[in-house]
Amino acid sequence: MLPLLLLLPLMLLPVTPEPIEWLDPATVTLPDTFVGEPVSHTFRFRNLTEAPVVIDNVRVGCGCTATEWQDTAVAPGETGSLTVTFDADVAGAYRKYVKVFFDGQRGGHKLWIEGFVENRP
Repeated sequence: MLPLLLLLPLMLLPVTPEPIEWLDPATVTLPDTFVGEPVSHTFRFRNLTEAPVVIDNVRVGCGCTATEWQDTAVAPGETGSLTVTFDADVAGAYRKYVKVFFDGQRGGHKLWIEGFVENRP
């Protein structure tokens, strides 16, 4: 009973809304592709804060994944985007992530791409 009482103050804290709303699912299945034939997806987001936001950094899970994003500020209520490109050098199923960091915000947003790569016939 005592541990539950210790958690009570935390349960009463207000829930703060997310500063970024992703307009695409966090996990996207890309079309099947062949080795050496890159596939891409553009993740879109909306700025829910009252100030402009900028993508500060993006970390990729492997060297086979590249990212491209706008380096201009996204105004409150406006949308921005981040393009993730996967270029496989081996066949098989994959599931890769990118972690997106916005200036002035703690923590990152993890996005996933997945799909299947075939050898050329």
